[in-house]
Amino acid sequence: MALPQSMTAIEITAIGGPEVLVPVTRAVPVPGPGEVLIKVAAAGLNRADVLQRTGLYPMPPNAPTDIPGLEASGVVVALGAGASRFAVGDAVCALLIGGGYAEFVAVPEPQCMAIPPGVTLVEAGGIPETYCTVWTNVFDRGRLAVGEVFLAQGGSSGIGITAIQLAKAHGARVLATAGSDVKCAACVASGADRAINYNAEDFVAATLEFTGGRGVDLILDMVAGSYIARQITAMARNGRLVLVGLMGGASAEVDFATVVARGLYLTGSSLRSRSIAEKGEICRTLEARIWPLFASRQTWPVVHQVFPLREAAAAHRLMESSAHIGKILLVP
Repeated sequence: MALPQSMTAIEITAIGGPEVLVPVTRAVPVPGPGEVLIKVAAAGLNRADVLQRTGLYPMPPNAPTDIPGLEASGVVVALGAGASRFAVGDAVCALLIGGGYAEFVAVPEPQCMAIPPGVTLVEAGGIPETYCTVWTNVFDRGRLAVGEVFLAQGGSSGIGITAIQLAKAHGARVLATAGSDVKCAACVASGADRAINYNAEDFVAATLEFTGGRGVDLILDMVAGSYIARQITAMARNGRLVLVGLMGGASAEVDFATVVARGLYLTGSSLRSRSIAEKGEICRTLEARIWPLFASRQTWPVVHQVFPLREAAAAHRLMESSAHIGKILLVP
């Protein structure tokens, strides 16, 4: 197909609020060696995009600092030298280092995945970052086992709902926290055995009650800060706490005597800074082990709202309000 020379993209014009996200005209990227060019159907929003816009995200080398976007779906329209896994015309979703808020994006081919069974091209725009994050932290680093008790903090977020679904499909007993009864109901609808409204009850007491005082085996946390000490109290012997966000702050006072006595594990990870090879390995694992769950509807993307690409500022305002349940998408 004949490709245009220019495209619309959303640029971070300055550090600041959502209003700094402005549509601009850019040249259509040319895929480099081992890359494919995707005509974007949808791009998913992530908290990292908000942090990047506000100057609070430590950007990895070679990441575009002016065009956000860590995941997208679309159709392959051009191949760089050596790219051979996909063909022009293939529908894919992709994990990006940035640049997803645009009509076209070039991405290393290993970071592209086939669209899961039954998922629409637009829905798939909110899958890569979310599912890769959950897989690598809940199952790879967190080592969730069948029959264990899993707690998803922020259970109504895109990552939270995905974590609930995948943990339940894996045979875990699932707890989730959320900030309202409506969001708690969404967690239960996604598979949580118990949802805890953290504005109405203490999640530590609720988790200990649910487990008969034993505590939870694995916690996926996007908050950190003061939550760390409370989560340690809620953990079972040999429990694991995996951090994927620092919304509550990057430091905490920790009772390491409890950590030692119970043999607890505290860890965390960042997906964006990993190598192409590491990201490609995660993508292949998802295709092999998680994609079949879509066919049986044991997991499914939950989309809260779709915005036109040019309304990225409004989409960011919604994300910052935390009023959403599931994913927010931008569509060119």
